[in-house]
Amino acid sequence: MRTLDQERAAFAWQRLREGRTANYTNLAKSLPALVMTSGLMQTLAFLQGKAGNRGRSEHKELLEDILKWLADSRVAVLDGAETSFDGAMNRFTNMTPLEYQRATEETLSFLRWVRYLAGTFSHSSEQ
Repeated sequence: MRTLDQERAAFAWQRLREGRTANYTNLAKSLPALVMTSGLMQTLAFLQGKAGNRGRSEHKELLEDILKWLADSRVAVLDGAETSFDGAMNRFTNMTPLEYQRATEETLSFLRWVRYLAGTFSHSSEQ
């Protein structure tokens, strides 16, 4: 049986193998500081605002990856219906402080694995 940290690493590895760009990994590397200074909901709102309606972008991909991890059954901070930005924000605003702290910690732990593993990929295209 794998530990939760191993599961986080596997999830981050899978996401990076799907062809995330160098812009994605650079954004993921800088995001923990934003989470720590501004908060989780504010950081997710920043990603949503930057993603806009531009189709695929590193902001949109990272937002989706964070929400998918938080909704993963191994973590269960969000449920499957809350993987959209609106659904997640609704859930976050109704969480207890302890639940919100756990969501923040899980997000930071996921981003840490993205940062650790990002250097193992060569990014052939910048978007």
